[in-house]
Amino acid sequence: MTTATDSAPVLTVEGIRKSFGNKEILGGVDLSIRRGEIKVLIGPSGAGKSTLLQSINFLVMPDAGRICLEGRPVDPSDRKGLCLYRQQVGMIFQEFNLFDHLTALGNVEIGLVRVKKMKRSQARERAMAELERVGLGVHAHKYPAELSGGQKQRVSIARALALDPKVMLLDEPTSALDPELIGEVHAVIRDLGAAGMTMIMATHQIGFARALADEIIFMENGVVIEQGPPDKILDDADCERTREFCTKITELGGR
Repeated sequence: MTTATDSAPVLTVEGIRKSFGNKEILGGVDLSIRRGEIKVLIGPSGAGKSTLLQSINFLVMPDAGRICLEGRPVDPSDRKGLCLYRQQVGMIFQEFNLFDHLTALGNVEIGLVRVKKMKRSQARERAMAELERVGLGVHAHKYPAELSGGQKQRVSIARALALDPKVMLLDEPTSALDPELIGEVHAVIRDLGAAGMTMIMATHQIGFARALADEIIFMENGVVIEQGPPDKILDDADCERTREFCTKITELGGR
């Protein structure tokens, strides 16, 4: 488990609300995370976890509230500023979102060339280093169709890391994987945590959450019900609904 090194939050989420039609998905969520912290979102399907992560990255535009990076509010109407913000707040999805026509190396390299405006030779060198970091150096020449699900997800992680993010958002990064492939992605995420990466992750893998998180946040119906250290939330939660959920999901083996 990583210990935060700064007292001031690197990212703050204040009063985020989001509705689709008449259905409220987020009902005013507050969250803050310090550099080096790992926070894990848990809760039933439909709790708002994915919408919260997508709102933090402005892939879904919040209806109300604000998000600040290192104390500076993000203005989503400022396209240049939003692009810079998204470089600093990386996003890993349930699905891998790779370009099928590019190799693993090309998928990591493309953001460095197009977003960071790096020379192709420099971008290729950096992309290769990130693939090596996630254990895929020998697979750099392969296309997504030639990779396993776990390998594809590791390519997507390498792609995000190449942009030097200050915070990583991970939306159930192993939910699309076969059980035998989950461990290889967990190993990469564990290594990132050990290296001090700041992360907010939604997952149903309770055992992994317990081992990794500095804080677990239980959400339901678009609001935060309870949050605290893993042992407190998973074993001795104050809220009956939190206890009920954690008991059931633990009995199901973390799924």
